[in-house]
Amino acid sequence: QVQLVESGGGLVQAGGSLRLTCAASVRTFSRYFMGWFRQAPGKEREFIASIAWTSTYFAESVKGRFAISRDNAKNTVYLQMNSLKPEDTAVYYCNAGIVTHSGRWNYYWGQGTQVTVSS
Repeated sequence: QVQLVESGGGLVQAGGSLRLTCAASVRTFSRYFMGWFRQAPGKEREFIASIAWTSTYFAESVKGRFAISRDNAKNTVYLQMNSLKPEDTAVYYCNAGIVTHSGRWNYYWGQGTQVTVSS
């Protein structure tokens, strides 16, 4: 069973920064494709960033402002958020994905952490 626990959310003024942390309870963390998603009120959950080994991917809306990194020794993935905007306000979710021997992907989610950016 994979458990993901996010932390680091909070209230910040526009232009500020936050760093989210996701701690994973897995035995082979380095094999997991890790990502961050967010969901604002009344909107669908959307992809923000992901990291697979050393390759990173970002949504256009956060490129140049957010960075994703991982520490495989600590089973942790980070989302550094800079130049925050009010439209970044959402619940942020950590996601872990791994491909099974059958070729199917299994995905896991954390409980989410609230990020609120005031104008």
